[in-house]
Amino acid sequence: MNTVFNRRTVLMAAALGASTTLLQACGGSDDEPQRNIVELAQNTPELSILVEAVVAAGLAPTLSTGTLTVFAPTNAAFAALLAELGVTKEALLANKPLLTAVLTYHVLGSKVMRADVPLGKAITPVSGGFFKIESNNGLKITDGRNRVSTITSTDIQASNGVVHLVDRVLLPADKDIVATASALPDFSILVEAVVAAGLVSTLQGTGPFTVFAPTNAAFVALLAELGVSKADLLANTALLTKVLTYHVVPARVLKAEVPLNTAIATVQGQTFTINASLVITDQNMRTSNIVAADVFTSNGVIHVVDKVILPK
Repeated sequence: MNTVFNRRTVLMAAALGASTTLLQACGGSDDEPQRNIVELAQNTPELSILVEAVVAAGLAPTLSTGTLTVFAPTNAAFAALLAELGVTKEALLANKPLLTAVLTYHVLGSKVMRADVPLGKAITPVSGGFFKIESNNGLKITDGRNRVSTITSTDIQASNGVVHLVDRVLLPADKDIVATASALPDFSILVEAVVAAGLVSTLQGTGPFTVFAPTNAAFVALLAELGVSKADLLANTALLTKVLTYHVVPARVLKAEVPLNTAIATVQGQTFTINASLVITDQNMRTSNIVAADVFTSNGVIHVVDKVILPK
């Protein structure tokens, strides 16, 4: 009987030791002071490159105080970024302006737990710009360059906020609306029209803007509807300007933020409405479908439409 008792005592002691080790790995007991965000990262092996980057950018003091949320890229995420950019780790760590811009793009100036994430809406980091988080087989982040990363772990508590782990380094937008449209072949006629109307500098401005961007097929259909050639349309600057500015809203409105069945004011001055099926009704009761949404740019967002909308 004593032998059985002793074996049970040994097993209980081993279990207690394992529990204590696990508790320490997760940040300590209730009596142990909680680590700040930097200390937490320093004690997490898969965040060692992030720690190097934070130190190189001189951001350790900033991330050790205040109340923050950090989306922390893992070592694998940084390795993938180096391959994507075609640079070495040493070169990245030496580029302090770029490093600071990238790192602060991962930081929010308040504590946001997983349950409080505003899904689908614009989230503004301390560096400026924006990104969004959606629930799609887990939480996915779309950054300013329309790259997608997955949040692999959430709600890691620190004394000055919370950390969420991500599997890809987020990057802020580096192209404005015109540059973004110019890089997409399905908007070549739209870009021609913007140039012909003299609106390039306007759509390169600070904004933010929301552009409902007609595809090439949408413009071809418009030419047939109006019975004019593309050359005729591009030459009619007054009409072109009126039509194009009717596609621009002077605010950043993501898909999840669209005010449904409500008059939406445009830069041109007239309004249109959007219903729950993302169908736009213009001033002539013509309808157009939003076929792709939330293409991010440095000065706003683009939604793709399959028909040119027209003011009265």
